Amino acid sequence: MIKVWLPFDAKLIGGVPEGMRADFFDARGHLPNSADQVEFYVPDYRFDPRVVEVIPALPALRVVQTLTAGVDHLRPHVPPGVLLCNARGVHDTSTAELAVTLTLAALRRIPDFVRDAEHGRWAFGIHESLADKKVLIVGYGSIGAAVERRLTGFECEVLRVARSARDGVAALDALPDLLPQADVVILTVPVTAETTAMVDARFLALMHDDALLVNVARGLVVDTEALVAEVAAGRLQAALDVTEPEPLPADHPLWRNPRVLISPHVGGASSAFWPRAHRLVRDQLRRYAAGEPLLNQIRAEY
Repeated sequence: MIKVWLPFDAKLIGGVPEGMRADFFDARGHLPNSADQVEFYVPDYRFDPRVVEVIPALPALRVVQTLTAGVDHLRPHVPPGVLLCNARGVHDTSTAELAVTLTLAALRRIPDFVRDAEHGRWAFGIHESLADKKVLIVGYGSIGAAVERRLTGFECEVLRVARSARDGVAALDALPDLLPQADVVILTVPVTAETTAMVDARFLALMHDDALLVNVARGLVVDTEALVAEVAAGRLQAALDVTEPEPLPADHPLWRNPRVLISPHVGGASSAFWPRAHRLVRDQLRRYAAGEPLLNQIRAEY
């Protein structure tokens, strides 16, 4: 009997395949008594340290299937010989929607309207449109492609960058040429040694005046001090779903800058998440039970 740990009731995925038994564990309660037997572990979606701290106590573990696209918080805890799979594709819809929402809200100054409404102010103004803009997507994977699909129809031009060049997609070393052209830069890269603090003072200096940086990737991708300096000078705008540190302290200057729009790391947290997460887990369990290769295997640095 293959033992599985799920962070939700197995009934939500129609049960587990024959030959499997699922126990519930979401890091908020006690460990199931099957810790010495579990082979397939699906950690809870919340970034709770107990979700990863339990892994060394699972001697029979063979697979960790995350519900997150990024695995930087889990990778150091996964022992050699244990297969790590991410949730590539699960967050594409939600994160892409938020990336476009943040872009439109920042350009059209929606936060200003909300602040004006609190004081009963009718403050007419002409603001920036997404139409006719050049949007640079940095990290053109499945989420980046989903962002572009949602930009279709907004009459903007999309530029694409990924780690490796391919047809229609430039490599990261093309950024010095592309950044000065971009009106909006949307970050969808994973955290790797190459992308950590990639958006530094030099990167930001290459963006033209009043350009908008949108981060739906990870806070570690951006040098926070460099970004604070640029928005404080009034040169750039930012819309951030992720920050470093996170949560952002209440007294942090990014909160107080009217050129910065912040959402609390909710890129994947929408009603679209669970149906897609359930489909992935159901398929992965079926594959595991049948001895088929699992999807989304993380064997290198993405």
